Amino acid sequence: MDPVIDRYASRATPRYTSYPTAPHFEKDFAETRYREWLSDLDVEAPVSLYLHVPFCRQMCWYCGCNMKLASKYAPVAAYAQTLRREIALTADALPARMTVSHLHWGGGTPTALSPDDLEALMNEVRARWNFAPDAEIAIESDPRTLTPEMAARIGALGFTRASFGVQEFDMKVQKAINRIQPPAMVRTSVDQLRAAGVSGINFDLIYGLPFQTVDSLVETVKLSAAMRPDRIALFGYAHVPWMAKNQRMIPEDSLPDASARKAQADAAAEALLAEGYVAIGLDHFALPEDDLAAAARNGELRRNFQGYTTDRAETMIGMGATSIGRTPSGYFQNIAETGAWSRAVEAGQLPVAKGLPFVHEDRLRAQVIERLMCDGHVDPNALGRAHGAADGWWSDAFDPLEQMQADGLLTLTEGKVVMTDMGRPLVRIAASAFDAYLAKSDARHSVAV
Repeated sequence: MDPVIDRYASRATPRYTSYPTAPHFEKDFAETRYREWLSDLDVEAPVSLYLHVPFCRQMCWYCGCNMKLASKYAPVAAYAQTLRREIALTADALPARMTVSHLHWGGGTPTALSPDDLEALMNEVRARWNFAPDAEIAIESDPRTLTPEMAARIGALGFTRASFGVQEFDMKVQKAINRIQPPAMVRTSVDQLRAAGVSGINFDLIYGLPFQTVDSLVETVKLSAAMRPDRIALFGYAHVPWMAKNQRMIPEDSLPDASARKAQADAAAEALLAEGYVAIGLDHFALPEDDLAAAARNGELRRNFQGYTTDRAETMIGMGATSIGRTPSGYFQNIAETGAWSRAVEAGQLPVAKGLPFVHEDRLRAQVIERLMCDGHVDPNALGRAHGAADGWWSDAFDPLEQMQADGLLTLTEGKVVMTDMGRPLVRIAASAFDAYLAKSDARHSVAV
C-alpha cells in the first residue's frame, strides 16, 4: 500500500449516510416533537418510507445490524401486527394523505415475514398513502430462505427492486461468516424474482472478511457480474465486536490487515469496471443504463441510510423497531428493543426513542458532506451563499483538508474541494473535516478503507 494511503486507511470515520450522524441523536426524544415534525410536512412534497423487520432465520457472524434470530414464526407474526398498527398511527399523524416516491423494506430480513403478512402490510401502506407512478418499491432478501411463493408474491405486490447480500462466494469465507450460499442458490433467487416481474436487482459484496483474498473476491465479482445485477455495492467489513456480539465468532487473526483490505477493494473495483459497471460515489457500481448511473452523471445522486440512491425526497419516514427517519426539521429513531417498541405502539404512541433537530449550520454541512460523498467534489462557498453564510464559513476544515492536499488526496482551488483519483477511497475522511460534531464525540466508527 502507498505509505500516504496507509496513514489514512485505518482511521475510524463515520460512513456519512446522515449528518449529523446517528451517535449524536439525543435520547428521550419527545414523541410530541416528532408529531409536530410530521404535522408540519408539506403535503405537496413526496415522501419516502422505510419499514424495518429485524428478524433473520439464520445468524450471520459478520452482521453488525440490530437483528433477532427467529427460530419460530410466532414472534415475527406478532411483530407484523404491531408494525401494521404503527403504519396506521404514523399516517394519522400526517397533515393529509401523502404521496410516496420510494419505499424500502430493510432488516434483518424482510422476507422472514410470511407472504401473507408481507401482503397485509403492503395493503395497509397502500390504504394510507398514494404512490407516485414511477415509485421505486424495494425489498432486501436472503437467497438461503427466499421461497418460490415469496418471490412470486413480491412480484405480485408491485415491488420493482430486490437486494441480496452476496458478500463472498468463496466457501472458506462463507463458513467463517456462517453464511453458506453457493452461486447456484443466488442465481435461482434472482431468476425467480425476475420471472415475477422484479426488474431491478442489487447485490452487496464485502471486502475485508475473514480468510478473504484478492483472488477469491475477484472471482466473486465475476460470478456476480454473470448474473447481471443492475447495481453492486462493495462495502468494507466493519469489525465492531464491542457492538455486535456475533462478530466475536470471527477470529481476529483471520481478518486481512489494512494493506490487504485496500488491495481487495482496488482489485474488486477494477474487476467491476472490466465487467462493464460504472463507479458510483465511494463504493457503489451500476450498469451504465441504470437510474443510479444516470443520477451520478447528472449530479443528482443522493445519499441516505440505505447508501447511494436516486431518492430525492426530503422526508424519509422510518417505521419498525430501530428504524431511522428524517424530516426537514431533523432526524429521529425508533425504539430498538422490539418489546418496548411494541408496547409503545399498542399504547397508541409513535415509538420514537431518539432524535436531533437541525440547528446552526447542520443543513449546510449536511449538504456539503452529501455532495462530496456523491460527486467527489464540492464548492462549500457556493453552497454557503445559498444558506446565507459568508465565504470561508468552513475555516475549521481548512487544516485537515490542506494536509490531505499536501498528501495528494485532494485539491483546493478557488475554494473548491476536489478528490483526486488516489484520494477517492478516502472521501469519508475529507467529509469528516466538515463534521462539527466529530471532535466532541467518543463514538467508535469503522475504518476508512
